Amino acid sequence: MSVLDRNLAARVGTAAIALPALLAAFFLGPWWLGVAVIAAACVVALHEVFGLLRARGFTPLMAAGVLTLAATFAQVLCPYRWPSLLPAVMVIVLGTALTEARRMETSVTSAALTLLGAAYLGALGGCMAALVALEPREQGPWRIVLLMAIVMTSDTAAFFAGKLWGKRKLAPLISPGKTVAGAVGAMVGGIPPALAIRAFGLPEVSVRDAVLLGIAVAALGMIGDLAESLMKRWAGVKDSGTLFPGHGGMLDRLDSLLFGAPVLYYYFLVR
Repeated sequence: MSVLDRNLAARVGTAAIALPALLAAFFLGPWWLGVAVIAAACVVALHEVFGLLRARGFTPLMAAGVLTLAATFAQVLCPYRWPSLLPAVMVIVLGTALTEARRMETSVTSAALTLLGAAYLGALGGCMAALVALEPREQGPWRIVLLMAIVMTSDTAAFFAGKLWGKRKLAPLISPGKTVAGAVGAMVGGIPPALAIRAFGLPEVSVRDAVLLGIAVAALGMIGDLAESLMKRWAGVKDSGTLFPGHGGMLDRLDSLLFGAPVLYYYFLVR
């Protein structure tokens, strides 16, 4: 069996186990279980971000990073439940940076990168969790499945469109394998799953809105994938981790979902 075949088998096997478990958690469990699953995934991804920082010689502020993640996650998930936590987050991160004064040449940069990684995962992960928690909560599983279906299908469509018609590179310095044709294929590929999920579980979403959401989530998902590729190239690593055989780390699995989530978050929050 070739390396490509082994990698494909690992990817399929991992998906065959992980997807049913996720769907069971979202559809069969209480709403807070879905929120807890997303929060746990963000914590694991933050650990991987810290690994990227270490690969570049920086020392992440671990406790401050976790607190920043928790505060931003909670603020997005329940924006009206308590006063803004962000001032407290700034005090914690910069206060912790003082303890790293012995590493004067990297202390401020380490604090800034810790804040960036934790706020990135907390804010966008909070958007994902809010899709589960927003009222009416019985539609929460369908909202998160809408996000997952668009991202996964558009990613597959991008792969095949790129293989068939891809000539012009989309972002050669960041991700040489991505093409303009693949990007177009991704946005087109986001439409059918959006229409399907609308038909099965979100009938109040109009056909027009479903089409626009499919395109927008797919487009933002590509940007999220490129943003994570930039971080990995900066750190000099291929994958953010090895948690999922054939799929890389948690951050590799979340990148497109995290960037696509705010589109649905704002749509369902204000509609």
